[in-house]
Amino acid sequence: MAESSRTPITVLGLGAMGRALALAFLRGGHLTTVWNRTPGKDTEAVAAGATGAATAGEAIRAGELIIVCLLDDKSVHEVLDPVVNDLAGRAVVNLTTTSPNAARELATWAKGHGIDYLDGGIMAIPHMIGQPGSSLLYSGSRTVFDEHAPALELLGSAEYFGEDAGMASLYDFALLGGMYIMYAAFSHGAAMMRAAGVSATEYAPRAVSWLTAMTQAFPVLAEYIDSPGDTVGQTLDFTKKALDTIVQASREAGVGLEVIGPIKALVDRQVADGNGAITLDAIFEGIKPLNA
Repeated sequence: MAESSRTPITVLGLGAMGRALALAFLRGGHLTTVWNRTPGKDTEAVAAGATGAATAGEAIRAGELIIVCLLDDKSVHEVLDPVVNDLAGRAVVNLTTTSPNAARELATWAKGHGIDYLDGGIMAIPHMIGQPGSSLLYSGSRTVFDEHAPALELLGSAEYFGEDAGMASLYDFALLGGMYIMYAAFSHGAAMMRAAGVSATEYAPRAVSWLTAMTQAFPVLAEYIDSPGDTVGQTLDFTKKALDTIVQASREAGVGLEVIGPIKALVDRQVADGNGAITLDAIFEGIKPLNA
């Protein structure tokens, strides 16, 4: 085995994702130690060849690369603060779901204790880990990313976004936000069709085809967001009329407006502000950061 394959790895946190991470490292030939705050969750990993540790400190001392996959940034501190001396000189990759600022705070905390810190965002669900389509985003210590890239790539494609530890999380949440809005939009459409007796199963292929085609317009929309210019395409005046009618159709179908309502409100506000002749990039103007 290559030297990277012999790097002892510790996984802290054995929820569904933590277990998937541990199993991927085991498949890649790494000596893997696992620990979880609630006992009994290491059964699957231990059966696959991992070593179960009784304490977080014991688990950390067994590894050179420490993978943290807990509930939130508070739980990261709850687990790591008491064993911070054991972490000194080790590489920590935090794959816990944390906000960008929380990731930056953890990076500052780690630096103060002599810990090499890399933050990560997982763009996959547990069963995808180690499979085609799994993607992980990283930011923070370039040294950790470069030295442990072969191990990290066992989890999925690995992309580095710079020394700012919060950048991977920012990309993660920006993408997840779009995903959740898309899922909600699908549910809204399925609810409208249900009123006419059309099942979600029957509706889904049309939604996939339509939404896939529409995402191809993102690069064009991005150009207008970054460099506003002449209006090309559907104006907000036109979009408002379409949304007014969609809202009417939703009400006629007895479907709630929790999904489509906020989109209509954004467009209505931009039209009221005199931006009706602009295309959909005007929505960005209504929600962008004040200092952007």
